[in-house]
Amino acid sequence: MITNEIQNVKITNADPSALGLFGLAMVTLVASSQKLGLTEGVSFILPWAIFLGGFAQLFACINDSKRNNVFGATAFGAFAFFWMSVALSWIIKAGAFGHALASTVDAKQLGVAYVGYLIFSLFMTIGASETNKVLFLIFVLIDFLFIGLALSTFEIMYEFSHGLAAYSELLIAIVGFYGSGAAVLNSHFEKQFLPVGKPFGIFKR
Repeated sequence: MITNEIQNVKITNADPSALGLFGLAMVTLVASSQKLGLTEGVSFILPWAIFLGGFAQLFACINDSKRNNVFGATAFGAFAFFWMSVALSWIIKAGAFGHALASTVDAKQLGVAYVGYLIFSLFMTIGASETNKVLFLIFVLIDFLFIGLALSTFEIMYEFSHGLAAYSELLIAIVGFYGSGAAVLNSHFEKQFLPVGKPFGIFKR
């Protein structure tokens, strides 16, 4: 007797947010050191922007997508491509693709991109409020980062806006490290080793 049986195999993927948050924390830590005047230039920020800001978050995006986590996949994917784009912008400005391309750089176009990402970050902040308080705080700080980046790029209140961007980026790194540690240790010990705070419960109960 021949029977055709269909078996459904469910593959469970590990939560990739720990790696994604670590990538975010590392790249913002290194980038903030330049904005704060602790380091100079962007040459050695580029590897961290490409691999930690870019590929680490892209890896988290792809794996969150497999877990049907629309919010996580969108957040990590969007910021992965942000850091890749920023890195490429710095490379173009440095003249790696020739003087002709570098000579036509208009920094205000980057400012427009920062405004676009601010809009994105604002509605993602609403979503983060129903995830956990650590992630919500990260997005609030990202909002301030993009406000500072946009204003400073357009040379509006430059000293204030540059400082706002610099300190916001440093705080993103600090909170990002905490969030990454919480994602690893809470899962590893199967208990709340590092609290991340409950969702606010305003939009989703």
